[in-house]
Amino acid sequence: MNGLVFNLLLAFAWAAMTGDFTFASLATGAVLGFFGLWISAPLTGIDQMYFKRLFRSAYLFGFFIWELIISSITVAWDVIRPTPQNQPALIEIPLDVKSDFEILLLTNLISLTPGTLSVDITEDRKTLIVHAMFADDADDLIDNIKSGFERLIMGVFEK
Repeated sequence: MNGLVFNLLLAFAWAAMTGDFTFASLATGAVLGFFGLWISAPLTGIDQMYFKRLFRSAYLFGFFIWELIISSITVAWDVIRPTPQNQPALIEIPLDVKSDFEILLLTNLISLTPGTLSVDITEDRKTLIVHAMFADDADDLIDNIKSGFERLIMGVFEK
């Protein structure tokens, strides 16, 4: 059985046993179910990739929150300065992600981060065009996106 489905069943079983179907109770059941599945994985035959993907997804979320905070501070500081230091430009980023969902997730994470905006993707789906507010070093920005968001997304969805 799929680890996620089994984990959700355990969360609902927890809520049914406690007689409380609130979000907090379901979340508690999901966390307890996750650790129960993790401990009993050799006995239940649940694929270890489920646990890796969940940890990698949490890491991707934390990384995004960190980038969101840092870029928000950078953009806000540039806005309140008497002389802005931004150097906007369009940058082409070669893509290693292949599936539609991976590309969608990457473009959304880039667009949600202040100072960058996904503009277009080429027809062959190999290059993403990004508008960057601080593009004084395009190679550094490309490296940051590829070693940050793109690498973590590929880690979450690896087979």
